[in-house]
Amino acid sequence: MGKVSENGENAGRGRLIALEGIDGSGKSTQAAYLCARLEREGISYYRTMEPTDSPIGALIRKILRGEMKTDNRVIAGLFVADRLDHLLNAADGIAAKVEAGMTVVSDRYYFSSYAYNSVDMPMDWVIKANEPSSEILRPAVNVFIDVDPDVALERIAKNRVRQELFETKARLELVRDNYRKAFRLLEEKERCVIIDGNRPEEEIAENVWEAVRDCIFEDSK
Repeated sequence: MGKVSENGENAGRGRLIALEGIDGSGKSTQAAYLCARLEREGISYYRTMEPTDSPIGALIRKILRGEMKTDNRVIAGLFVADRLDHLLNAADGIAAKVEAGMTVVSDRYYFSSYAYNSVDMPMDWVIKANEPSSEILRPAVNVFIDVDPDVALERIAKNRVRQELFETKARLELVRDNYRKAFRLLEEKERCVIIDGNRPEEEIAENVWEAVRDCIFEDSK
């Protein structure tokens, strides 16, 4: 499900860092930069993503690729189930990793559900459905890589053979708006940082590290 490094030292409870953004925002690239920085800093980390590589995640990917069709409520429910398994799986659940002191870097978490599933459903329903996950493990910070949908689609066209369910300009614009709506709704509960993702990836990586560093080292200040 993920890539693990245990070269660093664990000091108490770990952290979950969630990288968020529309498709084509560069989250995977920034996850790689961030994990490389954690490695250099001697911080034990685990890199993962959603949908996961579990059977539930594989089913979601088939739906997103258009290989299966189902109701939007089913898709939202599958993401809820995949996330709970991501947290609680006996083999590599991330809740246990954080409890053991590891920094978990996840490419997507529940804000992705709020943004994507709420294109077709009420956002309050999606937030409520994901409450079990937020109660089990809330990110130390949600880092939103914000890019223009046109830029995102250019990147997708270069890297994909075919587009997935949400990869049209109209839907990506709605998803981007939903992210911002969710951040406003949950600003008293969630720590969220918005970073301009239309710049060179090295500049973005520095901003991501600044946001994450404050969370990782805040107990030692």
